[in-house]
Amino acid sequence: MTRDILVPMAAAIAEGGSRMTRVVVMGPSGSGKSLVGAAVAARLRAHFVDGDDLHPPANVAKMRAGMPLDDTDRAPWLDAVGSALARDAQIVVACSALRRTYRDRIRATAPDVVFVELVVAQAELRERMSRRDHFMPPALLDSQLATLEPLTGDERGVRVANDADLESVVSRTIAALDSQSLR
Repeated sequence: MTRDILVPMAAAIAEGGSRMTRVVVMGPSGSGKSLVGAAVAARLRAHFVDGDDLHPPANVAKMRAGMPLDDTDRAPWLDAVGSALARDAQIVVACSALRRTYRDRIRATAPDVVFVELVVAQAELRERMSRRDHFMPPALLDSQLATLEPLTGDERGVRVANDADLESVVSRTIAALDSQSLR
């Protein structure tokens, strides 16, 4: 992973948050992006945006109907995610960002963004999705997993297992960003 941010997040907070903090918490549906993203944002004193709120109504309707989005559907949504990141120097966005090309599209608008990929076992993803009321039905999980391209070593970001309580995962996330000098 690229280690090109100069100051760890703890130092940026100590300086009054003067450094930019643009983070996308990514992963398939059920990985905990919204919950972990909001908690990371609170710890980093950053704004939080749930990428689900940036989907055009047609995308939400399509997913509710059990139909996976295609790249044409995703394009305006990814552009909205990139724009939200570019407009705010202190922001965490929850966004699936499943493919490298999707992350590249976000980076085109917000080049300094850092990605946090939440890693969760497939069986646990299914269980989580079955327990929640969300427009994304569990039946679409397989299409998301088929689309998923994990972060690669040349991308700015970290992979974090979301396999513990929220506070532990948030602490692990911030520590991973700091240890890689990504914050």
